[in-house]
Amino acid sequence: MNAEHFDVLIVGAGLSGIGAAYELQQNCPGKSYAILEMRDAIGGTWDIHRYPGIRSDSDMFTFGYKWRPWASTQTLADGPSILQYIRDTASEAGIDRNIRFGHKVMKGSWSTEEARWTLEAVDTATGETRQFTASFVYICSGYYRYDEGFIPDFKGIADYQGQILHPMNWPEDLDYAGKKVVIIGSGATAVTLVPAMADKAGHVTMLQRSPTYVASIPSRDPIARVSRRFLPEKQAYVLNRWKNILQQVVVYQLSQRQPRLMKRMFLGMVKRQLPEGYDIDKHFTPSYNPWDQRLCAVPDGDLFKAIKRGKASVVTDTIDSFTEHGIKLNSGEELEADIVVTATGFNLQMMGAAELEVDGEPVDLSSHMAYRGMMLEDIPNHAFTVGYTNSSWTLKADLVSDYVCRLLNYMDQQGYDVCVPRNTDPSVATRPLLDFGAGYVQRSLSALPKQGSKGPWKLSMSYPRDWYELPRAPMNDGVLQFSRHRPSPAAVERPVETVA
Repeated sequence: MNAEHFDVLIVGAGLSGIGAAYELQQNCPGKSYAILEMRDAIGGTWDIHRYPGIRSDSDMFTFGYKWRPWASTQTLADGPSILQYIRDTASEAGIDRNIRFGHKVMKGSWSTEEARWTLEAVDTATGETRQFTASFVYICSGYYRYDEGFIPDFKGIADYQGQILHPMNWPEDLDYAGKKVVIIGSGATAVTLVPAMADKAGHVTMLQRSPTYVASIPSRDPIARVSRRFLPEKQAYVLNRWKNILQQVVVYQLSQRQPRLMKRMFLGMVKRQLPEGYDIDKHFTPSYNPWDQRLCAVPDGDLFKAIKRGKASVVTDTIDSFTEHGIKLNSGEELEADIVVTATGFNLQMMGAAELEVDGEPVDLSSHMAYRGMMLEDIPNHAFTVGYTNSSWTLKADLVSDYVCRLLNYMDQQGYDVCVPRNTDPSVATRPLLDFGAGYVQRSLSALPKQGSKGPWKLSMSYPRDWYELPRAPMNDGVLQFSRHRPSPAAVERPVETVA
């Protein structure tokens, strides 16, 4: 089987993959690359998810690329706008010409002897398996499983006569006008769906097992509006980006250090936006401290407005079983529903679920630590992107792309073709990769790589720290080990001297 070879293979043509390709073109212009994308479109999450009201849960000045200004003052952008932003980026930079659509990577095999990866990808149109080789593999497929969402094993679900669906598989022709809709969940997807469906549906009920912190933010950034009147576009973008970064840092740090203060602040905001006497304690007071799980942001308090208008309600209870016409709760109440939406989370997977092996030995991801949160211990010439849980995903993705490019250039300058992180410090203890209380994380921790108890194995969740440290981190830190396995081009071309 003939295999195409590239210097770098990027897996995934979503937000991270397009950003990685742009950085590669800018900072490593001599490198050949291709993007393997399992679907037939650019956009990843933002092309897959089509449910009503889909939007970012991070502000667009930090969710957008650092090198491509977000052109609107909209704080939380809708899904179609984000998708267009990603596609415009790919088109204008010529990245779309390097994407191999419909190629699902099934296996990656590293050969030390050849100092290269061989990726096996299934052509989703024909079922044919194709091979690609690369000197370096960069996984940008995130950590969600995109072919199915998580649905708990609800008792009696087969008895339900209405329609049940997960937001990941939203039908284009769903008619919910005038119908009773129950949305199970309390995370970002649920708080987005409720106000988006409330005006058209008969009534929308958000059924939650426990509350989440919900904060109202302006749909339009007032500082962005003013700054754009007086500053050039790029300068205004940088100003607003750093304003929001620092604001995120302050809120997160205060939540960690003064949780009672921040809890009072968040709950006070909620109380001011709901009707007098509304049971805030039951429906909007979580059992955990702020930012122990991700905060849900709602633009202009749209969720609270839907509740005040009587178009939506929140029920906090646990499910006993599904019935023929709805859901029976453990309190004894029964919620009637024409449609049930299971906004119950996602399943996680690393590396796009591809099997990895090194010199014929299978890789168990859970037995490897993550170096600087982007490379795996003992896995050569390989990087991946995992974003922040307390800030915008793209902030970390941009830093990882910069680091990968710097690593590739360093290897070229020093004449190396292999780099691999190795831990030689026996005092480093392992910890879960993501120290985060969200259910979708907790369900999957055992299958994820680990982080270490100290640097460079400890995963940082501070963008300002990473922004300062990663560009200055030495490549020859004693943990990244470099070697040459193939002769340099100069050595190959040098004529062999003979003795007469």
